[in-house]
Amino acid sequence: MSTFHLSRRAVLAGTAATAAVAALPVLQGHAQAAVPAAGGAYRWRNVVQGGTGFVTGVLFHPSVRGLAYARTDIGGAYRWDDRTDRWIPLTDHLGWDDWNLLGVEAMAVDPVHPDRLYLALGTYAQSWAGNGAVLRSEDRGATWKRADLGVKLGANEDGRGCGERLLVDPRDSDTLWLGTRHDGLLRSTDRGATWQAVSFPAAPSATGQGITLLVAAGRSVYVGWGDSDGASANLYRTADGTTWEAVPGQPAGTAAKVPVRAAYDRHTRELYVTYANAPGPNGQSDGSVHKLRTTTGKWTEVTPVKPGGPTSDGGTDSFGYGGVAADARRPGTVVVSTNNRWSLVDTLYRTTDGGRTWTSLKDKAVFDVSETPYLKWGADKPKFGWWIQAVGLDPFDSGHIVYGTGATLYGTRDLKNWAPEIRGLEEASIRQLISPPAGEAHLISGSGDIGVMYHERLTASPSRGMASNPVFGTSTGLALAAAKPSYVVRAGWGDHGNGARSNDGGKTWAPFESQPSVAKSAPGPITTNADGSVLLWSFGTGNPGFRSADNGGSWSEVASFPKGAVPVADPADPSRFYAFDTTTGTLFASTDSGRTFTARATGLNSGDTEFQLAVAPGRSGDLWLSLKWNGLYRSTDGGATFTKVGSCSASYTLGFGKAAEGASYPAVYMVGSTESITAVYRSDDEAKSWTRINDDQHQWGWIGAAISGDPRVYGRVYIATNGRGVQYGEPAR
Repeated sequence: MSTFHLSRRAVLAGTAATAAVAALPVLQGHAQAAVPAAGGAYRWRNVVQGGTGFVTGVLFHPSVRGLAYARTDIGGAYRWDDRTDRWIPLTDHLGWDDWNLLGVEAMAVDPVHPDRLYLALGTYAQSWAGNGAVLRSEDRGATWKRADLGVKLGANEDGRGCGERLLVDPRDSDTLWLGTRHDGLLRSTDRGATWQAVSFPAAPSATGQGITLLVAAGRSVYVGWGDSDGASANLYRTADGTTWEAVPGQPAGTAAKVPVRAAYDRHTRELYVTYANAPGPNGQSDGSVHKLRTTTGKWTEVTPVKPGGPTSDGGTDSFGYGGVAADARRPGTVVVSTNNRWSLVDTLYRTTDGGRTWTSLKDKAVFDVSETPYLKWGADKPKFGWWIQAVGLDPFDSGHIVYGTGATLYGTRDLKNWAPEIRGLEEASIRQLISPPAGEAHLISGSGDIGVMYHERLTASPSRGMASNPVFGTSTGLALAAAKPSYVVRAGWGDHGNGARSNDGGKTWAPFESQPSVAKSAPGPITTNADGSVLLWSFGTGNPGFRSADNGGSWSEVASFPKGAVPVADPADPSRFYAFDTTTGTLFASTDSGRTFTARATGLNSGDTEFQLAVAPGRSGDLWLSLKWNGLYRSTDGGATFTKVGSCSASYTLGFGKAAEGASYPAVYMVGSTESITAVYRSDDEAKSWTRINDDQHQWGWIGAAISGDPRVYGRVYIATNGRGVQYGEPAR
């Protein structure tokens, strides 16, 4: 997600999981909660992008009109506020040490007690991640009690769109069930306060998918098992909460290998189950839909369209089935989704006769994405969606259907006209932040999966959508010329080039006329010098840096640039660049416009690629080095020497903003620690003292990627989060 998390599009399995270990943040100590210091009260809001992340689950409350919940893979959980038509974040209080809990594996509501809400949290089930936890609330998520688990959950791993793995027992509201990936089935008999493993027929493994779903059908509970070989049982049930059995007559074969989701039609007493040959969201190429009449045990296949047919380009129409929802008001009315259908594009199928006939809702769909233009992805119009595994059908309105995608949550009220129902739900993983000193936009951001955005307003999704020409998936670099802020450059992962420049402050872009050959396979951070005449581009620890003096028309290798370092430009002197070599703990500098680099300060901390170098605006050679728990260091001689800043014990990311009234030095903003508290701080006196400016309800997990003050608005600060988009704060007035 950020430099320490895999992309939402990456498959976290096998070697990919191993590769992620080295990039994860090492969290030292325990970050304790604290209230802001006197004078530090801030108001915090999301910069509006309009979703941008994978909505993995949507849950309408069955007995309360207008009450719904959504979960995401790395961005927490939300409650729908029907009065304001927006989502309310429920897990922003989770702090630095709890970064792994921002991924929501599953959620559950109590049909009998509408104010009760349960969340199963845990982003990764790998050895380097912490254990999961269950949050329980008696007031719809306004306040929480927490139960730490002895097992790991995997909200950002394969199978994260399956669900729900958490369920209130239909016979007893005090009893909850939790399905895990590697530790079998857990049960709580005290409303989620304590949990114990229970006997279950299928044996868990250390690497399998485990339980994929829990669903109530009348007074029985059904459990989906994701580790079947396609021939053995993958759906179990209990009628008494003690004895489990494999459901007789269940479908088998590749197309029914993994039960993805299930929904119960209480009118017909039929359980609908979607299947695929893999848990998804990636890797599915076959699937089916079946229904079980629970009163007789009869199974019927009701697959709308079987995968495997031909496509117009000569390919194969491969996909699985994902989401499913039954209409609480109309017997036999069900909606299912395809998933991983890249050639013909995913769709929703709807039946009103129990699956005998189906209609594709995509065929007549009309989309309005004027509120979130980025959903066009640089094209003329948006697609119906992808990664559709979350489908919800309003129990009080048969025309109100929602479905999650890898970037948003679409909804309709009439089965034809669709628009994002995403206000308030922001899930981007932010990589870079720029607050320009001039121009229309006060913010330009670079993100995982959605590239770069130019924010004309902080309260509306950018009207230009994501930066195009070219469109990037994940942004790897973003910089502007300090003395010429209309000149901006960016780098990232793209199919039609990996670097671009802008001459109008980031509104429009032109791709570099050429790029080093390594750019396609390893695009890295990029910067430009103070007047925009020179570009420096880095490409990872195995490759040299490259330099261009003609706006990307041609590139030359810089052999003396430390491989893999992040290039930083001096804001006042166009001839100066800096780079901190994290492998050796050496500061390198160039005084000839990036042609050559020489070592200056040596012997600094090494071995962590997340160490960050920043330079104070308007000052030549004023460098600040964040070495995480090793502390903060400063140089005023261009990196020849560094002195440790004694006012803080840890520094993860640091930026600058407009100076306080009467101050001569810019305000300094930091994510770090002054003692044992990892939080957001501001200093108005060159880091002699700090004021904490976030509070215990606004922590957002891991926030170590980037921070920037606004050079035009004193006190305003922008924070890059790993799953909650850009947060911005201003002094409370």
